[in-house]
Amino acid sequence: MENTSHRDGPQARPDQGQFSQGQANFSDSSGPLFHMYIKMTEGEDEKMALRWQKDADGILIFTGLFSAALAAFLTVSVQDLKPNPQDTTAFYLANIYQLLADQNISISRASILATPVQPPVFSPPNSSVLVNSLWFLSLVISLTSALLATMLQQWARRYLTITQPPRYSPHKRASIRAFFANGVEKFHLPWSVEALPALLHLSLFLFFTGLAIYLF
Repeated sequence: MENTSHRDGPQARPDQGQFSQGQANFSDSSGPLFHMYIKMTEGEDEKMALRWQKDADGILIFTGLFSAALAAFLTVSVQDLKPNPQDTTAFYLANIYQLLADQNISISRASILATPVQPPVFSPPNSSVLVNSLWFLSLVISLTSALLATMLQQWARRYLTITQPPRYSPHKRASIRAFFANGVEKFHLPWSVEALPALLHLSLFLFFTGLAIYLF
């Protein structure tokens, strides 16, 4: 009996060691899987970020040129919304000339000075108000698109920096990437990126509409 007990004792210990070693091997076996997931997602994220950055670059270049041209048009058209000092001067000169040239005036000069003639109240044309409203709205939309494109560039760089930390374990990196990827889908960020060119199209439409009214 004693010999049997001594034989059974040493056999029980290797079984427990094998069980604990097998459990450790099972937990460590997920490492290559997370590593493969990271390799696959890194390529997709880099392509997505690069595509968004290129789109943002194109939007920034276009909005810069378009906003400069639109500002030049607004510098000219906004003058139609306020009275022209030359018109006021011409009005007073015309009245002075009429008083001096008319020899049949029976009104004394004192009564003329007591009742000065005022120029008519200025009212901008409706077409000028409409044109400037369209162009200012177009400029605001264009600048908003530029701001969103700049934010998109910053976000794309920040996304790659956060989702690809070099010092974390594969499991941790996979968790971080999955969290931010779910956030991208949740907030419909790809749809927002695709909406930026639509804002530029709207800005161009407003500009050409105002230009047609201004010319014709």
